[in-house]
Amino acid sequence: MNLEIPKKYKGLQNAAIMAAKTVFRPIARKYDIEEHTYPVELDLLAAGLNGLNDGSGGAVGGASSKAENTETGTIKNGANMANCINIQAMCYGDVGLLLSIPRQGLGNAAISAVASPEQKERFGKMWAAMAITEPNCGSDSSAITTTARKEGDYYILNGEKIFITCGERADAIVVWASLDKSIGKAAIKSFVVENGSPGMELIRVEKKLGIRASDTAAIVFTDCKVPAENLLGSPDIDVKKGFGGVMETFDNTRPFVASMANGVAEAALELTKEMLAKQVNLDYRTPINNVKSAEAELYKMEADAEAARLLTLRAAWMADNRKPNSLEASVCKAKAGRITTALTLKCVELCSSLGYSYQSLLEKWSRDAKILDIFEGTQQIQQLIIARRLLKKSSSELK
Repeated sequence: MNLEIPKKYKGLQNAAIMAAKTVFRPIARKYDIEEHTYPVELDLLAAGLNGLNDGSGGAVGGASSKAENTETGTIKNGANMANCINIQAMCYGDVGLLLSIPRQGLGNAAISAVASPEQKERFGKMWAAMAITEPNCGSDSSAITTTARKEGDYYILNGEKIFITCGERADAIVVWASLDKSIGKAAIKSFVVENGSPGMELIRVEKKLGIRASDTAAIVFTDCKVPAENLLGSPDIDVKKGFGGVMETFDNTRPFVASMANGVAEAALELTKEMLAKQVNLDYRTPINNVKSAEAELYKMEADAEAARLLTLRAAWMADNRKPNSLEASVCKAKAGRITTALTLKCVELCSSLGYSYQSLLEKWSRDAKILDIFEGTQQIQQLIIARRLLKKSSSELK
């Protein structure tokens, strides 16, 4: 693996960093305070990103889970790698604002992962959120109770979904539901439900600790009619394949969430070093045991952040080269989520009252960071998946 960013993505990275600094940073505090207010400044940025993504596949949800690589023996850096680089650069500005950009939803990643070519064409211009979590079903996605019953040319959905990122603003929601609960997780499929469909009711928008610029919705489906062609992928229940087809979505999105965490970590470290510049003189030639405590903490955090970044790029590279990356996707998500949560809190601590106050964005980043260790699979779930992969155990053998 080459540790350098591919040259062809340098321009993308520079443009994203510029947007993070000139668009996101100046309004980050405003929309953190004005929770549930749509950031109108993003409309112009979204238009530009759509034009760029149409040519490069660079949207957050624009990459397929396992990209095509028809050149035998070649190494491909594709849309997954581009996404991770772009996301980290944008989240150097603000995570909540990135999640609020139209057509950048995590539901788009679900569409890219399991949809047919016709469906990708039909839903490609939509802004799609993703609805998995339920009131009695959090980390165990296979335990969902929302049902989908086939009636003629439609599926009838019934159930409640909570913690849907951008569920109020998105054009459509990718809803996970079971075709037959008696069969188990193999019967779970995902459906594209356009926002405002009859039988679909927004019941609340959550007030949250972090990413407050992004709306998080709860939606109830009561006999909601969804066209049969909106079921993503095959409608057939494959007991042998089980839950694997739907779960490919996470192989796609976990490196993206890790990239969000990496961007926050990068921002927090940079600002902390600036704020402590008069007290701490970073000298990488001196052994870590012979430096000030604050300096040693910064070195350790830099090492952890770099490890998380490289693990994330590895998972993305594997996806672009059609290599199974379920283990690596969970490894990078677990590492990035854990270290960014700890890192941002440590940065607040090192900067004392300035880090804790509204005078800087450090306290905000420490609040934003926590969700990055939770959604798309908690720290504990990632460790369980990693253990299963390493020990070659099934979900029934290792719970």
